[in-house]
Amino acid sequence: MILTTLFWGLLLILVYTYVGYGIILWLLVKLKKLFFNKSILSFSSDYEPDVCLFVTAFNEKDYIRQKVENSFQLDYPKDKIQYLWITDGSDDGTPDVLQQYNELEIHHQPERRGKMHAMNRGMKFVKAPIVIFSDSNTILGKDSIREIVAKFSNPEVGCIAGEKRIVEHKAEAAAGAGEGLYWKMESWIKHNDSELNSAVGAVGELFAIRTELFEDVEIDTLLDDFIISLRIAQKGYKIAYTPNAYAEETASLNVQEELKRKIRIAAGGIQTIFRLKSLLNPFKNGILTWQYFSHKVLRWAFAPLSLFILFIVNLLLVAQQQNWTFGNFYALFFYVQCICYCVALMGWYFENRKIRLKAFFVPYYFVMINYASVRGILRYLIGKQTVNWEKSKRA
Repeated sequence: MILTTLFWGLLLILVYTYVGYGIILWLLVKLKKLFFNKSILSFSSDYEPDVCLFVTAFNEKDYIRQKVENSFQLDYPKDKIQYLWITDGSDDGTPDVLQQYNELEIHHQPERRGKMHAMNRGMKFVKAPIVIFSDSNTILGKDSIREIVAKFSNPEVGCIAGEKRIVEHKAEAAAGAGEGLYWKMESWIKHNDSELNSAVGAVGELFAIRTELFEDVEIDTLLDDFIISLRIAQKGYKIAYTPNAYAEETASLNVQEELKRKIRIAAGGIQTIFRLKSLLNPFKNGILTWQYFSHKVLRWAFAPLSLFILFIVNLLLVAQQQNWTFGNFYALFFYVQCICYCVALMGWYFENRKIRLKAFFVPYYFVMINYASVRGILRYLIGKQTVNWEKSKRA
């Protein structure tokens, strides 16, 4: 009885996290548009305030020129853009390359103290009412600034979440195939989150806030984008999702590089849950609590553990019943799990052999990111995750 209850509980967590929440969210958005269309946020394309394009950099010499040139090509009045670069501990010549551009405002610190410290330090130099954060290794869509400021024309919006796009290639490795699909699904959920109420967090590749809403964040913070954006949402402001404002970057070089990134994100997710525990109070935050719990907390903390524990519980349950025939649902489900893990294992084999078969890479990537999440949870709980970012190599 205990194993049966545990089996169905774990399965429910997984189905709701990866399928059920998206379906319920989509249905609620349809109902809102049908019956409460007037409550949909409205925006103006004529809004054109000053903005600050804020970039932090640590040893990004290889990306500086393409990032700066991309920034200058964005469709927005140049006299209304403050190009602010904060360099933290760079010793590869990054500040020297930046100094070649007179339009840039650069504040360098020789000591490396982490991205969040750099952001806290850099915000003191922001002169514009809107600050747009972007990573130095990403390329922004030409209309990104205009798309972002249009959303800020509505006073209810305090933060804008841009879209992260993975540049895919025909002969894609497992990391690219899996990461590309993951971000397409994540973008769809974010769009519906925003349509219903508010997006749940933003990605560091491209997001923006009202400067007046920024408050210094703990310097050991691992996921600066989530903490900053969700704390603004806690104040009652909306996080608007803007897919037409996007940042492009290539996928991780391979699954091993992606694994490093996902472990850090998972550790940061657990840290975020502890630091934003008040966000789990529905009486204070309303529907945002349900969105946050369903979209982030379950995926960060519960689903990865449930995935692997389910396999063990399923095995014990069938062994207890001593019925391994296909007519037994639990036995059949166990065989299906075995097949899925075998397909993922084949994806690992093909990846190492450099054989490009996307049908095997996606299951492999799914298992890998959940494995990374478990490692990230453990790393955070035992205090092994450092604040300094170890960059993943990109394709």
